[in-house]
Amino acid sequence: MNGARFDFVVVGAGSAGCVLAERLSRSGRHTVLLVEAGGSDRRPDIRVPIGYGFTFRNPAVNWMYSAEPDPGLNGRVAYWPRGRVLGGSSSINAMVYCRGLPPDFDDWSAAGAKGWDWKSVLPVFERTETKARRVNGRLETTGDGPLWVTDETDQVHPLTARFIEGAHEAQWPITPDANSDKWEGLGFFHNNTRMGWRCSSASAFLKPALRRPNLTVLTKAMVDSILFDGKKATGISIRQGGRSQTVQADREVIVSAGAVNSPKLLQLSGLGPAEHLRETGVEVLQDMPEVGGGMQDHLAITYLYESNEPSLNGMLYPLHGRAWVALRYALTRRGPLSMSINQCGGFLKSGPDRAFPDMQIYCNPATYSSGGGDKPRLDPAPGFLLSFQPCRPTSRGRIDIASPDPDAPPRIRPNSLATEDDRAAVLRGARLLGRLIDTPTIKTLVKRSKQPDPSTMSDEEIHADFAERGATNYHPTCTCRMGSDSTNSVLDSRLKVHGVEALRVVDASAFPNITSGNTNAPTIMLAQRGADLILDDAGETVTQ
Repeated sequence: MNGARFDFVVVGAGSAGCVLAERLSRSGRHTVLLVEAGGSDRRPDIRVPIGYGFTFRNPAVNWMYSAEPDPGLNGRVAYWPRGRVLGGSSSINAMVYCRGLPPDFDDWSAAGAKGWDWKSVLPVFERTETKARRVNGRLETTGDGPLWVTDETDQVHPLTARFIEGAHEAQWPITPDANSDKWEGLGFFHNNTRMGWRCSSASAFLKPALRRPNLTVLTKAMVDSILFDGKKATGISIRQGGRSQTVQADREVIVSAGAVNSPKLLQLSGLGPAEHLRETGVEVLQDMPEVGGGMQDHLAITYLYESNEPSLNGMLYPLHGRAWVALRYALTRRGPLSMSINQCGGFLKSGPDRAFPDMQIYCNPATYSSGGGDKPRLDPAPGFLLSFQPCRPTSRGRIDIASPDPDAPPRIRPNSLATEDDRAAVLRGARLLGRLIDTPTIKTLVKRSKQPDPSTMSDEEIHADFAERGATNYHPTCTCRMGSDSTNSVLDSRLKVHGVEALRVVDASAFPNITSGNTNAPTIMLAQRGADLILDDAGETVTQ
């Protein structure tokens, strides 16, 4: 492998990298190398959908990063899981599929990412998806995209019906699909599962391409730096099995290492804030202050309740319950093991003055804790949780290298709740959720509250509680964002790094601003359209 040449070298086999590997190798005209720091995704805790609880703190598949103490959250240190395995975070996430809201992408265009408006990206989403649902016991599918998006309404726990009843009483809109034209309202989440298995980016895109002779995949290979000839990227330096080697890229190096590791790799390679790179001991190739800057993430808070009705806890906590659902899954690929615990939620306006939904709500028919230990643990008593996250935070943090050592974790500074807008959004979200809690249905459902109840708290208590318990919802973005020039961004609208040649970044770090919901779907869309742009620049007619 040392000194080997490929047309395209893709760093990171995550949500975006797997898409690029499939698309760039499809015609057979180009040789492609895909490099992944982690290993295989052929594991039951990845393939079985509910297994994501076991990967949450597993270093075999997870970078297990930690942020620095966050002043906006009482100086607490947040845990940041990131996928380190084929499929990346799409192999360890909770599988909720949310495109985002149309205004999100129009805002991308307004921020300088021309051609990324809603009208332009909607067809990309549509050609990526196969939508599946069961009607009268029969599977129906729409579309022929590689990524399955499954409507699991027929399998949700009976307790979720109470959330819909409460939403009616709160006069919230109801939607059958937040990814449709009716994107406002509470409903049942659609998930990335296929016939009872997780449908990650690796299984949807990479697996079908693995037999192509022009695609090479390296796993358990750490990329130390990008190689340059002047200001042109020419390859990468990697370590695999204790051996260092270099690989050449005749056309492009494409960084798809994710919102944490992509800016880290650029900085290790000399692209970043010059003063910080010099202080850290890295030779500066180009002063780029925005590499690692502009980071946005969703913050959420969860309220737990003991329930007067049975919940998933009664099915998944006792040994006999786990045995029964495991048997059902083995025989039918259906039941609680075949789906996410995140079953109900949606996008809602926190007030009549909002032009479009500004809160994402989660209503789960289970209670569990994830504050310690190796995995989230279900509670023994029946319960449910309610949660909200403001959709479009305005605070921006940073990710920077802490050392020239490629194995050293980066410095993650979330800068949570740094703006007055974000602090006001916390209050609006709690009051919105309080409307649901105050409905007759939910009041009847609640046996007792296990945390402070937002329906009874003062404004000051809500803010204090959020600062003490609010946490990342694991959606970091924007650390190598697209924009008009190097003063406000890292990439142009074709995902090329400003000021250098033959180098792109294609992953969630390229978002100009965070989308309103879960970020895996727009990351995969971005990679699909990014592949269009790369192939177009290579002179290849793009086939959809």
